[in-house]
Amino acid sequence: MTAFVQRLLQQMQSRFQTMSDSIVSKIDEMGNRVDELEKSIDELRAEMGVEGSPSPLAPSKVMTEEGSA
Repeated sequence: MTAFVQRLLQQMQSRFQTMSDSIVSKIDEMGNRVDELEKSIDELRAEMGVEGSPSPLAPSKVMTEEGSA
């Protein structure tokens, strides 16, 4: 019985290690894709000549309590 449990635990450990390696590999792949996407966006921005312009997501001026900018 002990040998059976040990084999079962070894199989589970092996499967978990395989899954863990697969997850880490996918995360690395996604990181590389994000890096490539950022590079492509930077290249497009440079081509368009908007390298120094603010991001479209930059916060706009906040209104004060009196309603002036």
